[in-house]
Amino acid sequence: MASKIAEGLHLTYLGHSTFHLATPGGKKLLIDPWVQNNPRCPEKNKDVGPLDMMLITHGHYDHIQDAVEIGKATNAQAVAVFETARWLGTKGIKNAAPMNKGGTLAQDGLKVTMVHADHSCGITDGDQIIYGGEPGGYVIELENGYRLYHAGDTAVFGDMKLIAEIYKPDIALLPIGDRFVMSPTEAAYACRLLGVPQVIPMHYATFPLLTGTPEAFQAALNDLNVHAELLVMEPGETL
Repeated sequence: MASKIAEGLHLTYLGHSTFHLATPGGKKLLIDPWVQNNPRCPEKNKDVGPLDMMLITHGHYDHIQDAVEIGKATNAQAVAVFETARWLGTKGIKNAAPMNKGGTLAQDGLKVTMVHADHSCGITDGDQIIYGGEPGGYVIELENGYRLYHAGDTAVFGDMKLIAEIYKPDIALLPIGDRFVMSPTEAAYACRLLGVPQVIPMHYATFPLLTGTPEAFQAALNDLNVHAELLVMEPGETL
């Protein structure tokens, strides 16, 4: 594994699809706030501390379950697609920041762009499932220009090539678990479309149905002759 990624970025994996970022400019971001009942999140990481921003890719419980509690505790800006942001507002989140695909939220030297994801989006609210708008991913441009792409839950899709051409991400965080998201083979094709030099696998091993593995991902990268460096992070680990 490479010992570092971007200069000044500290990226901590909290298991499943949840990541904590400490940026070169000192901002604290949490992507997909699911920690308390996340079986892969270490106990020491369940208190995420102060936050400036939460980025929510979609409304499924394994990506949003702790958003309301964390949002109220930290007053972090809660970034989500319009419908999900409106739902957060009904739950008492006063700092919800609605956006949609293709749009960019720019502040304090950071740029957050919502991009497409090929998945579904339903918010479990009591005994009903509420439409949460479309799922998405995010390209995060840090204060130093480094760009991180968190794909959210998605299948591979051809317009990942547009993400590569427009945003030129330096690293991709891609799901590999299969069944509900990309398989390792699809993730390898995604890397070929994206042309990223480094990739971190996520959304695997949390539940028995998620059968994709980093080993299968590496084998698929080799089969396609894709030279992205695979960085396998253990939950609680920081790059």
